[in-house]
Amino acid sequence: MAAQVGREWTGLQQFPAATQTKLHDLLGKLKQEEVSTLTILVMGKGGVGKSSLVNSIIGERVVPVSAFQSETPRPMMVSRTRAGFTLNIIDTPGLVEGGYVNDQALQIIKTFLLNKTIDVLLYVDRLDAYRVDNLDRQVVKAITDSFGKTVWRRGLVILTHAQLSPPDGLNYEEFFSKRSEALLKVVRLGAKIRKQDTQESPIPVVLVENSGRCNKNELDEKILPNGIAWIPNLVETITEVVLSGGKSILVDKKLIEGPNPNERGKIFIPLILAFQYFVVVKQIQKWIKDDIANESRPSWE
Repeated sequence: MAAQVGREWTGLQQFPAATQTKLHDLLGKLKQEEVSTLTILVMGKGGVGKSSLVNSIIGERVVPVSAFQSETPRPMMVSRTRAGFTLNIIDTPGLVEGGYVNDQALQIIKTFLLNKTIDVLLYVDRLDAYRVDNLDRQVVKAITDSFGKTVWRRGLVILTHAQLSPPDGLNYEEFFSKRSEALLKVVRLGAKIRKQDTQESPIPVVLVENSGRCNKNELDEKILPNGIAWIPNLVETITEVVLSGGKSILVDKKLIEGPNPNERGKIFIPLILAFQYFVVVKQIQKWIKDDIANESRPSWE
């Protein structure tokens, strides 16, 4: 679907004054580092709050959200500009259908992203989804296979529905820690990332509450049960990831189609030919010479 290109980011004015100030400071920080365009890709399973998250960041209802339709049926890019800075957010369909990774949805997403650059990946799940399973791992693997392992260096894990009371008598921070640890383990396994790599460059986990029941502080900012104003915290974490030094991902035709099977192994052809010549052909030639040298002459000769 076509994006609303070049539209002024008026949604910023809908945030409380304290949030506006923080967001302007963060955008200024990006511009100081010569980052004038930021493209954020939002992915995950269906019904986890991806579209609502896009609306929350923009500050406008730019993506339809309905209780009867849990997600956008096709990818959609929303673009907003402010003081020379352009923010692009790409909402995507859920990656699971019938208990399996939806390869068709994934292919539609990749085709939509052709020739676009991914600066940040937001992998969205729910805080109140208490368990992780092999399907979560397969979703992470599908994203990794599509865009490469390095996409996680520009990745954040987003946990929505964060306005909750933890089960089993756990306090909020303990529950968040356990849920984050379980999901990050799945990300490491699905993306085949070594644990020591994530220790050196950890994937941030950010809490989000998109609903209108989110509590507010004295500055009228939406806050989580731990008291954090989550919109500025999310944008600040995105800014830190962008400025951390990892490379953005250009989605070109080669990335989408993967390696050409006809090209696979071509690098080894010269080695195979050399092996055949020096080990096989040379040995056969030696045997022929030895046979000729050892051959006795006939009596008639």
